[in-house]
Amino acid sequence: MSEERGSGLVEMVWLTLLLLLPLLWIVLSVFEVQRGSFGVSGAARAAARAYALAPNDVAGEERARAVARQALADQGLPEAPVDVTVTCTPYPRNCHTGTSVITVRVASAVDLPLLPDLFGLGRPTFALDAEETVPIGRYQEVAR
Repeated sequence: MSEERGSGLVEMVWLTLLLLLPLLWIVLSVFEVQRGSFGVSGAARAAARAYALAPNDVAGEERARAVARQALADQGLPEAPVDVTVTCTPYPRNCHTGTSVITVRVASAVDLPLLPDLFGLGRPTFALDAEETVPIGRYQEVAR
């Protein structure tokens, strides 16, 4: 009996480590994905506003990309990939005319924490995207 004295404590420590480490990883991953989600939704909103305020479509696309990248950097994701797509209806070739409604979609991804590059495939990531729809003229100044 004296040989097994204290083994319950050792087993409890190992069991705690085996259960706590995956739980810690899940919590950290959820926080990282939530941070990315806030960043992407803010980036879509800011990019739509920047596009709507631009004088033309070319300047609007440049501003939307720059603003989306800055919004993600503000959330602590300066190295995150950013893909900005702008579509508009009913004038798909000239979004800054008439009663156009623009839709800006921002797609990005966050790396999951504490996971290494496996088999040369890169670190595991979680894809995120957000859309914002804005009618042209909503954020435009009106001269009085």
